[in-house]
Amino acid sequence: MSKKGKKIKKINTVSLPKQESLPSKESGQVDNATQGYNLMKHKAKYLIFSALVILPGAFFLGFWGLKVSIDFTGGSVFSYTRAEGVWNRAEVQDVLEKAGVEIIAVALEAGDKNFTVRTKSIDANANEELKTIILQTAPTAKQIAFETVGPTIGSETARKSFIAFGIACIGIVLYISYAFRNIPKPYSGLRFGVSAILAMIHDALVVLGVFSILGHFKGVEIDSMFITALLTIIGFSVHDTIVVFDRIRENLGKFRTKDFEWVANYSIVETMRRSIATSTTVVITLTALFIFGGVSIKWFVFALLVGVISGTYSSIFNATPILIIWEDFIAKRVKKS
Repeated sequence: MSKKGKKIKKINTVSLPKQESLPSKESGQVDNATQGYNLMKHKAKYLIFSALVILPGAFFLGFWGLKVSIDFTGGSVFSYTRAEGVWNRAEVQDVLEKAGVEIIAVALEAGDKNFTVRTKSIDANANEELKTIILQTAPTAKQIAFETVGPTIGSETARKSFIAFGIACIGIVLYISYAFRNIPKPYSGLRFGVSAILAMIHDALVVLGVFSILGHFKGVEIDSMFITALLTIIGFSVHDTIVVFDRIRENLGKFRTKDFEWVANYSIVETMRRSIATSTTVVITLTALFIFGGVSIKWFVFALLVGVISGTYSSIFNATPILIIWEDFIAKRVKKS
């Protein structure tokens, strides 16, 4: 062999750091950040807490119901202000009764500078006559609002509101059942849909209960804007719930050796930060609107505020516990048979 052999250059090799593998169907590895948070072990307590929140409102709803506006009952509402002096409730009622107006309620506002009256339906001509009578009593008075709704329109509004709510519930169940049709067996897309609806009904009951209490003590009325708020709330609630349920569906395929409660708990911990962050931005915006917005949207915004907070809670601590309990019950029944 020749001494003049070619010199072989030494190549320095660099060892690359090992990459952490993501959770997979085969490995069954989990993110360490989600370990140690067994939220679903307290699932019964979450449902008991929800029941306790609903009970006061349900009590008021059962005994006093909701204070509804003329949007539902029909009638007229008019408001007056005055530049000098203040209104006296007895004086206002006396003037209206002498004018032949059937009074439902009289409310003094703005330090008794304004008054608002709800009456049986009166037409525009009757309103002009009434305005003349009130100006004779208080020359500096000025009418600032007048609205009238016929009883037929009011009952029609109530009927359509119930129909809209019913159609929304049925549509949501059907959509979730269809969207989750490919979920791994023996789990059912229908059970996912019904669990979401039960959580949604919880949010609706919370809002209705709060407004029943406000109506009894503060005279707060619900109108067509309230129905709009209620439908918006159930949409927000279901949206938040679907985010959690969709992650459960994905993880059921990844962690096939784990039981349903473990997968549901893992999925909640994964999505909880996103849910809370999203809801917090909405709550901040609604709070600003409630404080600085106009009087006409005050209770509409308040209904949304209560509903968003309740919906965030229920999507995590109501819908998923209900689904876990239901799936566990079905699994135990199948084992026994």
